Amino acid sequence: MARRFNLLLLLSFALAVSASSLILHEHRTNAPSGFANQGPTPANHMLTLRFGLASNNMAGLQEKLLAISTPGSPEFRKWLSPEEIKSFVSPSPATLTAFTAFLTSHNLKTSTISPFGDWHTLTLPVSKANTLFSATFTNYTHPALATPITRTLSLSLPSELSGHVEVVHPTTMFATTKSRLLAPPIPNFEDLDPRAASAPAECDATNPANGITPACLQALYNIPKTPATQKNNALMVTSYGEWAETADLQAFLTQFRPDLPPNQTFLTISLDNGTNPQEPGVGGTEADLDIEYAAGIASGVPLQFLSVGDFDLDLGIGFLDTATYLATTPNPPTVVSTSYGDVEEAFGESMARKICDGYAAATARGISLLFASGDGGVSGGHDDGQNCGLFVSVFPASCPWVTAVGSTIGFNPEVAINFTGGGFSSYFTQSSYQTTPVSTFLKTLPPSFPGTGKFNPAHRAFPDLALQGKNFFINLGGRVGRIGGTSASTPVAAGIVSLINDRLIEKGKPVLGFLNPFIYAHPGAFNDIVVGHNSGGRCPASSAAFDAAPGWDPLSSFPSVFGFNVDSLTC
Repeated sequence: MARRFNLLLLLSFALAVSASSLILHEHRTNAPSGFANQGPTPANHMLTLRFGLASNNMAGLQEKLLAISTPGSPEFRKWLSPEEIKSFVSPSPATLTAFTAFLTSHNLKTSTISPFGDWHTLTLPVSKANTLFSATFTNYTHPALATPITRTLSLSLPSELSGHVEVVHPTTMFATTKSRLLAPPIPNFEDLDPRAASAPAECDATNPANGITPACLQALYNIPKTPATQKNNALMVTSYGEWAETADLQAFLTQFRPDLPPNQTFLTISLDNGTNPQEPGVGGTEADLDIEYAAGIASGVPLQFLSVGDFDLDLGIGFLDTATYLATTPNPPTVVSTSYGDVEEAFGESMARKICDGYAAATARGISLLFASGDGGVSGGHDDGQNCGLFVSVFPASCPWVTAVGSTIGFNPEVAINFTGGGFSSYFTQSSYQTTPVSTFLKTLPPSFPGTGKFNPAHRAFPDLALQGKNFFINLGGRVGRIGGTSASTPVAAGIVSLINDRLIEKGKPVLGFLNPFIYAHPGAFNDIVVGHNSGGRCPASSAAFDAAPGWDPLSSFPSVFGFNVDSLTC
């Protein structure tokens, strides 16, 4: 009996030691609004997990990125090769040893799925995943999802993996698929009216509600119509679960850019089984909007359309794989426009940070990454008319290694639109390029500012640019209608950057690349917007929000709007 008692005691002690060796990695109290718990995932369900390993020197890459993108630096615009980026991003030998030892001890096998060796995948039963990571994998449904997803509200890692594994996915991320950032109200396909004969080619400055066209934007921002000439200067439009139609693009250009060849097309690149069928009526509102205004502004610039995933796309995986593609492809685009995202909280901190690190790697190659800042005002995706004044950040716009684009409206004066997403990240600290302008803005806030305590003023502030963002004419399925959002502003900004890059390449100079340090150092190349209140399109104007002000502000940025000055921007 004594021997039996001692064995039980030892077993109990061993289990206690095992339990104590698990370290909480990420936790959320509840699933976000809209997700419904459908009960535990069956124990025998096979779950595929991605493991994001720690890079050996991500801090060094970020430091290098700031050095090569800051005007006046001796390394200015000496963009990195994929091999140079790999030296920073690949896991250290210690990390690979710790991860391999963990796999071996549990008889697990993974596959390496990234060129830099920082992402691995394995498939195992839910019962084993629950045990290994002290998780409770559960099925959740959401109105925007075609099928349930498997997630856990809490995840722990064995102590031997602490500092070596940064992300396990899918675990605590709850972003929905196809998170388009379109301004409210969003017109449905059937709401678009056949106005091909009446839609103006030029804008009416006395009544901007009549609609925005490429010609209008060219006049407002002094954008040249002269076609670009450099073939190694591609502008990429990304799409997550939507398709862009060549027929719609050509019809749009025929009406609104008759000076350009009417037969323009774009190169479709597929990622994660993405497709882009060319069939009548299948074009997506967002995809068509993005490709039409990229083409309508970036005259003659080669266009690429990156189709990522299908209708059941995991948005986090889509963003990760896009970043990896951009960081490693032999011939990357010089500019990328993205009009998709979700609130930071939907991604969770570890996933958001790993995606953001991927964008830093891509940007270091000299790629300008532009993201829409969101269309829920200061409340992010919670702009429903009830949850107002929440001060919620939108990701990936809140990543410090991308350029976030907000929206304006009007001509005399031009003002920041109320739906423009902007504010301060909950996850990312503020980079040096923002310190002075953001500090100046914060001094304008009164002590009684209603948002005080709802945001961290020492964190990444956004947006970085703003342009027109409402009443854009588009062609969808042969019909013309109007739409808007920061997702309309973003491809326009991307088109302008592409035209500048065309001039730079022509002069034998490196492209603009990571824009933010350059933007904040050249206020004279832009116009400032000083009027606006981003309370949201569905919230009362009296709701707590930020106000536009001279210099940088969390609506129209600093500096705010492109006034196309090629001499100052190509210096």
